[in-house]
Amino acid sequence: MSKNESDLLAEVDRVVNAIVAPQAAQVDGSSAFPRASVEALAAAGALGALSSASVGGAGLGPRQAAAIIERIAAACGSTAMVTTMHLAAAAVLEKHGSEEVRREVASGKRLVTLAFSEAGSRSHFWAPVGTASKEGSNVRLDAHKSWVTSAGHADYVWSSKPVAAEGASSLWFVPRSAKGLATPKPFEGLGLRGNDSAPVRAEGVVVPEAARLGEDGKGFEVMMGVVLPMFQVMSAACSLGFMEAAIAKTVAHVSSTKLEHVDTPLRELPTIRAYVARMRIATDMVRGLLLDTLTAMETNRPDAMLRVLEVKAAAGETATQVLDTAMRVCGGAAFRKEVGVERIFRDARAATVMAPTTDVLYDFIGKAACGMDLF
Repeated sequence: MSKNESDLLAEVDRVVNAIVAPQAAQVDGSSAFPRASVEALAAAGALGALSSASVGGAGLGPRQAAAIIERIAAACGSTAMVTTMHLAAAAVLEKHGSEEVRREVASGKRLVTLAFSEAGSRSHFWAPVGTASKEGSNVRLDAHKSWVTSAGHADYVWSSKPVAAEGASSLWFVPRSAKGLATPKPFEGLGLRGNDSAPVRAEGVVVPEAARLGEDGKGFEVMMGVVLPMFQVMSAACSLGFMEAAIAKTVAHVSSTKLEHVDTPLRELPTIRAYVARMRIATDMVRGLLLDTLTAMETNRPDAMLRVLEVKAAAGETATQVLDTAMRVCGGAAFRKEVGVERIFRDARAATVMAPTTDVLYDFIGKAACGMDLF
């Protein structure tokens, strides 16, 4: 581990312990955007983790981003998802954005997010139906984005149909202050309640042609080559953080709670220990897959894309199982917020329905296993 990496992770740990964890219950209970946590992570350099040193970032990669997200997710799922989407968008801007925007992202002055999923194409995020058309020397964007994390707090890496070129999509940098943008309704969800995920409508949003990120019609390549690998491993790391937190809270509960009539902690029951063992094994299996995925990406292994597809699906599905078990082991107490399991139980369920959904990933993985083209 480099000094740059170790120093940043130490700072993330400090912020998580001092700010993110203490505010997590309030963020969840009131559906409040975790502004203080995000600002503290920005000040610590976490939002610039993937930005190059030339613009003031840490110059780190997917492995370090996953480590950051896991630490945050173990304390607050909403903050972890806001950070995940920021880093995924930052990876695109680092390759195709202006130096000014890259510097603002690296310093944490500018929060960014992805605006890909649309009402018309749903979880098929790679196939936008929203349009981009020439309007004088500028470009007009019209779309109905179904869900955008940090919708009211971040600027967007935005997808559309190409202006003129062949291809599935083009990408744009769109400030949230752009005229013609609207968020029709706030987020009031089951889990990740503070991530400000909301639909965003664009009606006649005008941006300069220089706002395009990459070539016209080449958005799909950026989505698959930059966004998908980064988002998949960070999403898996988020699920891993949920599982580790669930194990810690479950073990604390069964160690401190007694069957008072026999003066025996719950952990003395073989059935309880067996459930905890299953949670531990499942979590360690996901960690092994995540680490192997990161190695495959770093070494350009032939199976790297297969691992990328597998890791979010496996982590998301396993997290729901581990949290189901945590709720069972902690029993009626798990339904009370002070045990700390039920918030994670709700947050963990988002991964299976967040594009690319688990069902879509299963289809891709099945195609890959059968030697078929994915798209």
